[in-house]
Amino acid sequence: VQLVESGGGLVQPGGSLRLSCVASGFTFSRYVMSWYRQAPGKERELVAAITPAGGTANYGDSMKGRFTISRDNAKNTVNLQMNSLKPEDTAVYYCNAFWLGPEDEYDYWGQGTQVTVTS
Repeated sequence: VQLVESGGGLVQPGGSLRLSCVASGFTFSRYVMSWYRQAPGKERELVAAITPAGGTANYGDSMKGRFTISRDNAKNTVNLQMNSLKPEDTAVYYCNAFWLGPEDEYDYWGQGTQVTVTS
């Protein structure tokens, strides 16, 4: 199983970034896909989540209206478009895959990608 994030970097306040996560080694279309983030000294928090078929997305309160999560099940990819970035968005962003199976739950994480918002 692999989740490989990309797209992080350094951006000025008000700028945009697009994160991507490419998955392999599991049945991507079964899984809820999410982005989490963790800033130094803070707990990991949910950024956005999208249902397996992509019909429903949920966002953390501070991300609503600025971030958009999407997925392409044909390409085993989940994306996070981040607009109007703020310094407080600075964090390591992690891709997560979760499936509650009939007998067990499956929970996978990527290695993370750094996003730094600074002038």
